[in-house]
Amino acid sequence: MSKQAIGRFFRSNVYACEGNRVLPWIYMPSCYFHNGQAHMAPRSFFGVEDFLDDDNSKPYTYQKGKKSKNPNKHISFKQRTIAYMEPFTLDVFISKRFVSSSLTHRVTSKQVSVAGTNSKDIKAVLRSRSDIPACIAIGRILAERAREADVYTASYTPRDRDKFEGKIRAVVQSLIDNGIDVKVYLD
Repeated sequence: MSKQAIGRFFRSNVYACEGNRVLPWIYMPSCYFHNGQAHMAPRSFFGVEDFLDDDNSKPYTYQKGKKSKNPNKHISFKQRTIAYMEPFTLDVFISKRFVSSSLTHRVTSKQVSVAGTNSKDIKAVLRSRSDIPACIAIGRILAERAREADVYTASYTPRDRDKFEGKIRAVVQSLIDNGIDVKVYLD
């Protein structure tokens, strides 16, 4: 206890301690008490001082970077409001065996309308479940179901691995031709 009090006193003034001696600050650049023991804190190569943690087991380094108190601070107005301005999104999934697509409400994450070539009523009519005529049929059926749910606009952003061509373009074009306004956002 007395070592800590003496250490605080000498650190606040122009003196520092080294073992049992008291030296002027010029001779001793960094000395402090930690759990009743004096420790030296050498400066690292990059200018950040390394300190010991509470149980003296390993050194840790202070970092200059601060965490933002408000993570929504740097989000633009458009990013905050687009979910309410364009609430419905189109999701298209195409595999080697089937095609499925859905319209989803962004805010509530509920699917408004769904169509896929794996459903019983559609797969009986189609000759193939994954070709372009199947994609056009899926777009037409999805548009009918969306209009029943009073949805007339949607936005579509392709996934990172998808290109806006071929089967995906056939589904989106079929939706547009059947009365659903689709805004396509390409990077």
